[in-house]
Amino acid sequence: MRWTCCAVRESLRAAVFAGAALVLVVLIVALGWAYPPRASVIATDRLGPDANEPIADYLARAKLSLSGTDSDDHWALASFTTGITPDRIPDHTDGLRIAQVLHHVPLDRVLTPVLTFPVPAGDQAAIATASSAAATLDHTPPLDDRAARIAKVSATRLRSGCPCTIALILRGRLNQLRALSSHNDIRSIEALPADAGIFAVTPLLPEYTDRAAPGPDDGPIPEN
Repeated sequence: MRWTCCAVRESLRAAVFAGAALVLVVLIVALGWAYPPRASVIATDRLGPDANEPIADYLARAKLSLSGTDSDDHWALASFTTGITPDRIPDHTDGLRIAQVLHHVPLDRVLTPVLTFPVPAGDQAAIATASSAAATLDHTPPLDDRAARIAKVSATRLRSGCPCTIALILRGRLNQLRALSSHNDIRSIEALPADAGIFAVTPLLPEYTDRAAPGPDDGPIPEN
């Protein structure tokens, strides 16, 4: 009987942790409706442009980050010129380890959240994050009616395989990252120092052409 009680207690504890994890994911996505893209965690090291940074300055800074000669592995943010479909992710990695995939559904004059998903090793896991992003939006309590309609159209487009993958967090050597940066569709690659551990990520959205700043949020929301 003691063993049974302990087993029940452990099951309840696991359920609580699982529920808390789900609430955390939902909270992060919900906050994305109200605030523009920002660093994903608080850390000293960071990838991506600073708030309101001129894009030309960021691109130059990202290029400079690849200029080292060491042979260590580095974390890096690979940003696409325009969003790509999830099935094309493997074409833009040169076999490097994918750690995170960033999705963003662009809507004209409408702010939409950036959805970031960590992935295990393997291309199929990275491709599947688009479906995971859609499911997350389906289960995120909206802040208001406008947010609900944005979530609905974003989830529909992600589920249909839209070109909404905007960036990848990769792990590779500097010479590999330099070679990858010359590929078509890759706007920039920024690498951290080899000894970087925990780091923040602020996405370089394709629509950022002048400065890293959110656009207007007064446009109509399409039905699908």
